[in-house]
Amino acid sequence: MEFKHIPIMLEPVLQGLNIKEDGIYVDGTLGGAGHSSEIVKRLSSKGRLIGIDQDMDAIAAASKRLADYDNVTIVHSNYVNIRSVLDDFNIQGVDGILLDLGVSSYQLDNKDRGFSYREDAPLDMRMDRDSDYTAADIVNDYSEEELRRIISRYGEEKFAGRIASGIFKFREKQRIETTFQLNEIIKNAIPAAARRQGGNPGKRTYQALRIELNKELSVLEESLADMIDILKPGGRFCIITFHSLEDRIVKNAFKDAEHPCICPPEFPVCTCGRVSKGKIVTRKPIVADEEELEMNPRSSSAKLRVFEKASGDVKLIKG
Repeated sequence: MEFKHIPIMLEPVLQGLNIKEDGIYVDGTLGGAGHSSEIVKRLSSKGRLIGIDQDMDAIAAASKRLADYDNVTIVHSNYVNIRSVLDDFNIQGVDGILLDLGVSSYQLDNKDRGFSYREDAPLDMRMDRDSDYTAADIVNDYSEEELRRIISRYGEEKFAGRIASGIFKFREKQRIETTFQLNEIIKNAIPAAARRQGGNPGKRTYQALRIELNKELSVLEESLADMIDILKPGGRFCIITFHSLEDRIVKNAFKDAEHPCICPPEFPVCTCGRVSKGKIVTRKPIVADEEELEMNPRSSSAKLRVFEKASGDVKLIKG
């Protein structure tokens, strides 16, 4: 199966990165190189693109797509390791970073990957297939309370308790191995009236399991401040999120980077010494326009936020 991932909001991303032809750019979620193939076209021979992905299928597809470019380096890793990746190439700072946090069309449509509730397949969901732990291990190993917690928190599922209970009861009889087994459990746990609203009833549970398995939110939280620090003065950081939990983390991280002051509100001037790292370029997130929504329905929940690293001297910011 061909690795396809239609690049979300391609033009806004390219504008957001404000690409310098001799600059160094990192695509931390390389995927099939949809965004990167357009970024590298805008670079001179002195420019450089570093692509990072933890999915070897993505690495193979991107390597093929970018094979004609000598200024591209592709690394099998997670973007949380960006600093060590750059250290390996003696790169101290970069002009732009892109994260597209969505699951690729290839991952969703390839039933062997177990990301989709639409196909009967092993319950896998690993972004990095070198890992031994799968979504099946989560549903079979976690306690009922742990399952309820992650389905409620990461899936924002109001029937999390009923679903967790259904999983717990089912696995007392047999191990849960496939997506369709999980689908049936979810269907039986959610009232019929609720199943008729808001799309597939398994969507939120699948999201929760994928986030938990791949540690998506913790990796994001751990990485953002470090990535901002890695940017050169005037460098841009573009992040595309696909659900409210990710977007909230990015929004708050950008806000803290722009207004880091922790002095009490009654202080007339800042005394904490925390310095602003830059400015938020997108006061409101950019969303897909009607043309893109028609071409790529999966862009409907996408939000793009952009941060610019400060250039030169920065004043202390009173938050």
